[in-house]
Amino acid sequence: MTKVPMDISSHRELATFQVANLQNHEVILGMPWFREHNPTIDWNDKMITFNSEQCTTWGLKSSPVGHAVPEDRALEENLISRFSKVQAKKDPLRKSGPTANDQSIRGKKLSAEARVPRKGTARAAGQDPYANEGTDVPARGQAIVGTGTAIGLPHNTYGRNAPRSRLAVKHGLTINAGVIDSDYRGEVKVVLANLGDQPYQVEKGYRMARLIIEKINHRKLQEVTQLDDTKRREGGLGSSNTTMDQEVKGRQNRQKMQINEISARAFGEFYRRGETTGILRWDEVDNEIQLEAINISTKLAIKNKKNNEDRDIRDAVPQEYHHQLDVFEKGEKTTVPPQRPGIHLGIDLEEGKIVRIKKIYALSYDQLEELHRYIKQNERQGGIRRVKS
Repeated sequence: MTKVPMDISSHRELATFQVANLQNHEVILGMPWFREHNPTIDWNDKMITFNSEQCTTWGLKSSPVGHAVPEDRALEENLISRFSKVQAKKDPLRKSGPTANDQSIRGKKLSAEARVPRKGTARAAGQDPYANEGTDVPARGQAIVGTGTAIGLPHNTYGRNAPRSRLAVKHGLTINAGVIDSDYRGEVKVVLANLGDQPYQVEKGYRMARLIIEKINHRKLQEVTQLDDTKRREGGLGSSNTTMDQEVKGRQNRQKMQINEISARAFGEFYRRGETTGILRWDEVDNEIQLEAINISTKLAIKNKKNNEDRDIRDAVPQEYHHQLDVFEKGEKTTVPPQRPGIHLGIDLEEGKIVRIKKIYALSYDQLEELHRYIKQNERQGGIRRVKS
């Protein structure tokens, strides 16, 4: 027997399994499991609903409804580790190539005298390729120097030959055409360009460049009819400086903030005209003036709260939610909800034991469905967004 996490759609639990060879199946859920969860199964629509109090309280992450997936997709999801070796044999490139998790850099000698690239220090940005032949780089010209090696790069990366600082400063040597694609398996060569007035001699075994591995996006370009707008728009060479100058001028021409003492009536006029107005509330403490910032929305919220104390809850809740008025309250939430039959909301503390994590309020099946629909609707409208913490 073993306990493993199990997900069925959005339903999650730590399930206890008996380990056995099932031949054609991954898992078989028996009658004890069905008695414990008591789900509703629609065999025609291939749909399962976890609507028991236990599931809606503890087991669900979102919607209680789960739908069947095609058999080929289920096999791909559940048996991917079992078939990985078979797929590698079918695809010879995949057999020796890197996987998404393999970040190793591989080098291969193409001749006995060659040297694979090496880092100069442990935290150097790139590998140093060595010249496998001696050659001269003419003044104001260029030369192609072979390294006698080939490389295999990690998933979603490419190689870039960059200039060495010492060669660039002392001799005016730089690099041309430095991109190495991850599927290229030929000899890596370096295009040395001499910007100086004197020829430069490259000796065999000389470190002549920096091979830097950079991440890229392999997704295909999608053709569209419209692009998102930017401040730069169609501006070409030099336009970024113009855009920056315009922003600086705009900040310089921006009106300075003015602070005036106004009456409540004048404040109301500002608000009705849609002015961007804030309030500084002041008080004299120990012969000093202390200021407290408050915005219009806060002031109006305080005023609105006083006016709504005698308002019927049905006037505040939209009509489509009137069938669930029991989950709404007029005032702020300062206490836990009333206890429901069969649900213990208290937290029992015992010395020397860890407090058990539990949900404060268990929603019913209908309430959970409505909450899930409400969240999705607001996500689509941009009212809320998911965050990672």
